[in-house]
Amino acid sequence: MTGYLSFFLHAHLPFVRHPEYEDPLEERWLVEAIAECYLPLLAMLERRAARGAPGSITVSLSPTLLALFGDPFLRDRTSHRLRKLVELAERDADRHRGAGKLATLAAQTRDRLAAALARYEGRYDRDLAGAFRAVEASGVARLATCGATHGFLPLMDLGPASWRAQIGVAVREFERWMGHAPEGIWLPECGYAPGVEEVLAEFGVRYFVVDSHGIRHACPRPIAGTYAPFRTRTGVLALGRDEESSRQVWSATEGYPGDEWYREYYRDQGFDLPIEEVRAYLPSGGTRTHLGLKYHRITDRRRAHRELYEPAMAAERVDAHARHFVAARVRQAAEASSALGQPALLLAPYDAELFGHWWYEGPDWIDAVLDRAAESGTLEATDAGSAAARIPRASEGDLHVSSWGAGGYAGFWLAPENDWIYRHLLRAAERMQGLARRGEGSDSLQGRALRQAGRELLLAQASDWAFIMKTGTLVPYAIRRTETHLARFGALATMLERGVFDEARIAEAEVSHPLFPTLDPRLFA
Repeated sequence: MTGYLSFFLHAHLPFVRHPEYEDPLEERWLVEAIAECYLPLLAMLERRAARGAPGSITVSLSPTLLALFGDPFLRDRTSHRLRKLVELAERDADRHRGAGKLATLAAQTRDRLAAALARYEGRYDRDLAGAFRAVEASGVARLATCGATHGFLPLMDLGPASWRAQIGVAVREFERWMGHAPEGIWLPECGYAPGVEEVLAEFGVRYFVVDSHGIRHACPRPIAGTYAPFRTRTGVLALGRDEESSRQVWSATEGYPGDEWYREYYRDQGFDLPIEEVRAYLPSGGTRTHLGLKYHRITDRRRAHRELYEPAMAAERVDAHARHFVAARVRQAAEASSALGQPALLLAPYDAELFGHWWYEGPDWIDAVLDRAAESGTLEATDAGSAAARIPRASEGDLHVSSWGAGGYAGFWLAPENDWIYRHLLRAAERMQGLARRGEGSDSLQGRALRQAGRELLLAQASDWAFIMKTGTLVPYAIRRTETHLARFGALATMLERGVFDEARIAEAEVSHPLFPTLDPRLFA
């Protein structure tokens, strides 16, 4: 064996729940991710388990995503929206009956959405956390966690005081949902700052993922680079992203998802159909958006014209790209192994939503890569924890501050578009630390207010809001969420400082964001 290929898929969504609106656009992020990413990934992994296929992958499930999965209100809304999509797909299939290839595509889309609804409601009983638990038990995947609300750790200047809450809540929530402690963690945005490993060790985490330059620029610089685990001073391992593996998927020019035969994401019936045909299926206000009914292939990126999708040709490209990817990894692992005298680690981390959502054929490609790797005889596809454990020698030293994203050094989350939030977040974190050190006292309202203040701070710290502000999409929503959580935190903190509690206001906050029920305020101290 010359190398271990480890897919690490990071599944995360911010906690978006708005019962005050009939059909908010932002809640649809969850339905899209379930229908187009999580259900297809689960189905692929279950097929592999059923046929005893070799290989395994790692999937990190963020605590906010697990909270979304488990929320009864959102489960009802997810089922309702899936049923509405099936209804639209049925109407569209009837509309295109007799239209040749287009009729076939419309019927296939209808059947796929109907199967997704049946899987969600029937097979899983709306319990996707349970579905992932079962997949892990079958051996085809191992699960990991992430920061509690995906807070970007390098910009939390209180250091361990803030990190303990993000990491401690994440570990305890994972245990609550999965029944065991997580061995690995995806640091939000792969953001590393010195000292994070001490908090990870405190909570029993064995390894975490960093971007490649965090290891390449470590002190001393490791000869093995990212081809071996990197042991920090606490013994927790850092696993570095393999740049070559990533480039063949992420690159705008070389990446597989841009192939002309793959399904086009941006061409969708939500935009193509007359507004009167889709108005009842759009979010409140009638904003046009993607509905998941896509009948075209990428064709030629340089031109606006799109040909109809051809599933058979797409399947051929999936197999060709899987063979190409594995052949490249076999050569890469052989060269690295020969130089190092031990098997090479090839860590391939991606956002899970790339597979199935942005890249429709992505789950099938992972399936094919795992099969081709098993056939190679020299490259084993296995989860990150197992791969790290099988490599005898690790590099050691001090990691370099790093993140992924443009620039690689937190610039995406600290930019003119979003830098204003941090002075408020840091001040709130300081207040929370002081309140936590004072303790809960004996008053039940005091304890409830303190725990909810912690939740509001964690929700305000979510890196998603800074990300949205930087990308320029739905900026008013990101600003409103940041301001809302900070305002609620401020009101709760004032109650705690004055010792005068408004039970109705506390209850309103608890009902609005019912997550992390066992939150321990001492983590903020």
